[in-house]
Amino acid sequence: MTGDLLSEVFDVVEIRGLVSGGFTARGPWVARSAVNKPVKFIAMARGRAGLAADGIGAPLDLRPGDIAILNGRTWFELRGGTGEGPPREIEMPVGYSSFHEAAADPADPADIVLGGHVELNPAGEALLLEALPAVGHVRASAAAAPRLCNSLDRILDEVTGNLMGSAFAIRQHGQLLLLDMLRAYADQAVLPPGRLRLLADEGLRPALDLMHAEPGRPWRLAELARAASMSRTTFAARFRLVAGIPPLTYLSRWRMLLAQRALREGDAPIASLASILGYASESAFSTAFKREVGEAPRRYRYRYGQEMRNESEARTGDQMSGHRPVRQPGG
Repeated sequence: MTGDLLSEVFDVVEIRGLVSGGFTARGPWVARSAVNKPVKFIAMARGRAGLAADGIGAPLDLRPGDIAILNGRTWFELRGGTGEGPPREIEMPVGYSSFHEAAADPADPADIVLGGHVELNPAGEALLLEALPAVGHVRASAAAAPRLCNSLDRILDEVTGNLMGSAFAIRQHGQLLLLDMLRAYADQAVLPPGRLRLLADEGLRPALDLMHAEPGRPWRLAELARAASMSRTTFAARFRLVAGIPPLTYLSRWRMLLAQRALREGDAPIASLASILGYASESAFSTAFKREVGEAPRRYRYRYGQEMRNESEARTGDQMSGHRPVRQPGG
């Protein structure tokens, strides 16, 4: 995949992979949970299980190192383990308390399941939700599987090692796990038209590089086609097939994503931002922004700043009272 561009897109749309917990189990077991995040992932770190979820047919067979990505689902059920007797009912925990028990008896290996979700802003939702099926199955046999398995192993080491700074390490490895998941999925699946498929298309990469390097330049279709060594007609058709939208529409939407990040993170004047992004006037930029985002730039900046202040005040209140918000299972 296009490494640098994917990294840039991740930063702009604020995609964050978070590993939130998991469980270990011996013998037959079943785990059920509601899903309250748009994109959730379940990693079968050790062992084997069948995964069922709303909106899919036969359960997925998850083998060691496999990951399932749930897109817009409301519940899932995992069944695994071997042996006689009724399955043990597992309440999906947020923490990792059972992992130390599993590590204590290596002669009797346990099934190990990790769960997490992807934090997304609206632009991130558009990127991932359009690219993923209801349930995506990332197999450990994929070309990118060595990196994927390495990310899982590092998380397990942190979970079971009781090391200083493990929470910070798990957050960082969660980011790499998400990246490796998407790489592996792109290697083994036919992606639908959209930004993720576009980023994986090497033929269109030269034109995409130009638009990302100078988003404020008034690019013409002929220039972009020439960079991709295609005729204007062939380039336009290929781009629409891969991205689902024409090249200059993609450029306009990319400008709007950059504008949203700039409004969230800084206090640059609107007129200056409009000029940088290639708009002839502040009013032209504001009209385009409102059409794409649904509100004027100043209103967007004010609303986002207010939300951040409210969250900060809530965190400060929790710290002063000694209260820590409880994260709900299934997220």
